[in-house]
Order: sequence, then C-alpha cells, then structure tokens
Amino acid sequence: MSETWTFICASEELLPGEMKTAFDEVTDAAIVVFNLDGELYALEDQCTHEEFELSAGAINPVEGSVECILHGARFDIRDGSALCAPAYTPVPKFPVKRENGGIWARDNRD
Repeated sequence: MSETWTFICASEELLPGEMKTAFDEVTDAAIVVFNLDGELYALEDQCTHEEFELSAGAINPVEGSVECILHGARFDIRDGSALCAPAYTPVPKFPVKRENGGIWARDNRD
C-alpha cells in the first residue's frame, strides 16, 4: 500500500469527459483518473478480463463507464464494477484528490 500521493496532472488539464494516466510512485501501479461531470474517480488502468489498459478505451459520460477496446468489457468509472461480459471482476478503485492546483491519486491496496 502506498501512503504517498502521486501527481497525475494540473487540475485544468483534466476536463469533464477526459481521463489522465500515471504510475503510482511507490507501487508502480498504473492509475487512470476520470473527470465525470466535475467529479474525479481513479481506477487501476488495467482491464480485469485481460491485462490491457482501460485508458486506451472510450468513456461513456452518460453511463459513467469506460470500455476496454480489447474485448468490449465495460466498467463503472465511479466504483470499478464490471458492467458486462467478458469481465466479471471489478477494477480496483483508488483514492483521488484535488490539492494545490493539482490532481493526485494513490494505490491504497494492501
């Protein structure tokens, strides 16, 4: 588990409907942060069906989901839950915050 917050980007660089990625400075986990109507959400940047970057997929702002382009699995941006096959396991959700003009996230798994 990382107690160190990782800088993702400046707040003005992540507009509603967009996502940004970074690697946790301690665990090296890939993190993708989403701006969904002004609210920030962070997930591990890896599909649980096959190891592929969710950040390569598309955001559906109406549904609040991201789709993995590899096989079409969709995940809820707000909590990481799998929304359709072929994925059944949720994506880990990470804490995210705005502070000092930036967006920060961290891998909080044990």
